[in-house]
Amino acid sequence: MRHVLALLLLFMIPAAPGHAADIKPHRFVMPNGLTVLVVEQHALPMVHLQALVKTGSGQDQPDKAGLANLVASLLDEGTTTRSATQLAEQIEFVGGTLDAKASHDFTTATSRVLAKDADLGFELLADILIRPTFAETELARVKKLILGEITAQKDDPGSVAGKAFNRLVFNSHPYSWPVNGTEEALPAITRADVQAFHAKEYLPNRTIVAVVGDVSTEQARALVDKHFGAWQKGPVPERTLPAPAPIDRPVTELIDKDLTQTTLVLGHLGISRTNPDFYAVSIMNYILGAGGFSSRLMDSIRDKQGLAYGVMSHFDAHAMPGAFLVSLQTRNATAAQAFESVLKELNGMQTLPVTAKELAEAKAYLIGSFPMRFDTTNKLAEILCQVEFYGLGLEYFSQYPKWIGKVTAEDIVRMAKQYLHPDRYVLVAVGKLSEAKLSK
Repeated sequence: MRHVLALLLLFMIPAAPGHAADIKPHRFVMPNGLTVLVVEQHALPMVHLQALVKTGSGQDQPDKAGLANLVASLLDEGTTTRSATQLAEQIEFVGGTLDAKASHDFTTATSRVLAKDADLGFELLADILIRPTFAETELARVKKLILGEITAQKDDPGSVAGKAFNRLVFNSHPYSWPVNGTEEALPAITRADVQAFHAKEYLPNRTIVAVVGDVSTEQARALVDKHFGAWQKGPVPERTLPAPAPIDRPVTELIDKDLTQTTLVLGHLGISRTNPDFYAVSIMNYILGAGGFSSRLMDSIRDKQGLAYGVMSHFDAHAMPGAFLVSLQTRNATAAQAFESVLKELNGMQTLPVTAKELAEAKAYLIGSFPMRFDTTNKLAEILCQVEFYGLGLEYFSQYPKWIGKVTAEDIVRMAKQYLHPDRYVLVAVGKLSEAKLSK
């Protein structure tokens, strides 16, 4: 009786609890095309700035793989007004942070300071974005560091599997190579390449700046004008890259390593972040493998068969369709069984109905955890930039619960049939193949 009552209570969980976030950004565009988003938060005396430049490794040519990341890594290594040491000393003196990094679709640079040092935070962020020098000595040093990272990744079976998976899923598309580049391309990148990329791609009319913290919108506008106002706009770089092509058959790559466990990565092309089915797909994926211990993959592969400590599925949505993947580690001897079990669950998502309990739990988690995605100033600045970049609309913060809440059980099965492909996938296995008994 107690279990029945618990089940009834679970079904009574509202489909859409309505945890909308009270985030109302102020948005304005500067005369040079710079887009600015401001959210005032006065609880703590600090200000977080994030600049998103609309360029990333997706713009790298094959023989220059790693160029966007190299440019980002060099931004805070010296400008025309400050050396790398002076930049580090100035930000450290006020207890702040200054950083930059690239991803597939965009590059971000961040600055975090106390509210009393907001002017300095804006100044340093503008300095590294607009006036980097890309000195030869720093270029050589940073390239050496990145090449060291790439070498170290060869000892990590997860990295080895992930790189092989991306290479096969995305074929020759720029999403196929790592953001930090390759051992073949990185050494050939010159200072002229770096300077040309920066001059072409780093433009105010291709940049979003998010300001979050103890600063008024008027103060933020004045500081943006003071430090970014002279940044000259330029022609928008042409983007002709097509979306990656989906694979049309099962593709398997087996990588032999003397390990006690086999790392499996299985998946295919997924969806873009702007796909209107993104929210329904998020719920479907939660039920499949993103829902931790309550997911179908975890229930089958961990709890019922004891094949792995953990297993997860993920849709890596980008501006263009990213990857859908399932990953796990299992004993070499159980790799084939785990692989077959993953395929079985993918098929099951397309054929078995979604229960009311599964749907209610997925919605409750996604809506309930939504505010925690931006519970700090840095998280909020990051998501503000991405909302603007992907064109999600500033109503994203208030409408997200409604978008999740309206998804039905029938939608989930429809999403699984449309976006899961257990008949045409990439499988990468890294382990001791003589024990894993996987075949191509």
